[in-house]
Amino acid sequence: MFSGGISIKELLVVLAIVLIVFGPRKLPEIGRAMGKSLKEFKQAASEIKESINTDDEKEKDKTN
Repeated sequence: MFSGGISIKELLVVLAIVLIVFGPRKLPEIGRAMGKSLKEFKQAASEIKESINTDDEKEKDKTN
């Protein structure tokens, strides 16, 4: 059934559907928007991770 990964065939089908729906002129814009969104998501995740680590260190300092 579903092995958790995307095969090349599945990726090609998805890309073909996107190309048909949005057309070749919109694809660069969509790619840029997705790239920016992914970058912002990674930055937010990193900030949350740092915040959690900082809070953990403060808790350790209080208990010592």
